[in-house]
Amino acid sequence: MKKYECRACGWVYDPALGDPDGGIPPGTPFEELGSTWVCPGCGLGVEYFDEIK
Repeated sequence: MKKYECRACGWVYDPALGDPDGGIPPGTPFEELGSTWVCPGCGLGVEYFDEIK
């Protein structure tokens, strides 16, 4: 699965890890996070994330 990085703070969403503190279980693809999920590092939304190549 692809990883995504927040442009504002550099926090990386790794689907293999999910976001346990945010209630996102491991194995959740970035595309399934939904519009209400925010970056644990800075609080910005999914629109501030770019796929890591």
